[in-house]
Order: sequence, then C-alpha cells, then structure tokens
Amino acid sequence: VQLQASGGGLVQAGGSLRLSCAASGFTLDYYAIGWFRQAPGKEREGVSCISSRDGSTYYADSVKGRFTISRDNAKNTVYLQMNSLKPEDTAVYYCAADLYYYGLGPGYDYWGQGTLVTVSS
Repeated sequence: VQLQASGGGLVQAGGSLRLSCAASGFTLDYYAIGWFRQAPGKEREGVSCISSRDGSTYYADSVKGRFTISRDNAKNTVYLQMNSLKPEDTAVYYCAADLYYYGLGPGYDYWGQGTLVTVSS
C-alpha cells in the first residue's frame, strides 16, 4: 500500500499548481483522502479532505475558495487544485488515506511522501 504525492514546484504568488495523490496496492475508491501540509518550523496542518461515500469535501479556512480537492477513481488518483497561491502556502504537501476516518486530523492510516510547493512573492 503506497501513496505518492506529486506536482509540487516553484510558482509565483497568484499562480496555480495541481497536486496529485496516486495510490498503488489498493483502490482509492473506498478511502477518504486528506491533504496536509507542513511549512518549515511549523506543525503539520490539514488542508482538505474528500470522503469515499458521497464525495463530500472539506477545506481549512486558510484555503477555502482557492483550493479544490477532487478524485478520479478510474485513475486511482486524488487531486488538489491550488489557485491564487500565496507565499504562506509554501510547504511540503502530503496526502493520506483511511477507510474510516474523514477529516483534517491525524487519524489516517496511510501517508504518502510529500511534494514541495514553493510560492515566491
């Protein structure tokens, strides 16, 4: 069971990036997926999550209206579209999966390696 986050990079403030979370060894359809980030010197924070049951989504206030989470079950991938990026969005972004837990807390069983997003001012 592996999760791999990708799509990070360097972007100017106001720009956009799309992160991908690809799964191998299991089918994402049945799992809730969360996106998290950790900036240098800061604690990890939940950014967004999407449920497996009805596709409902939830966003942290800091990204609401700018980020969109979605899932493509056919590709076994979950995306995080990030628009209007700000320097304070700079962080390593991680995805996580769980059969039962859905939220922005640490209750996920499976965690992927992160991808670095750097937003320049």
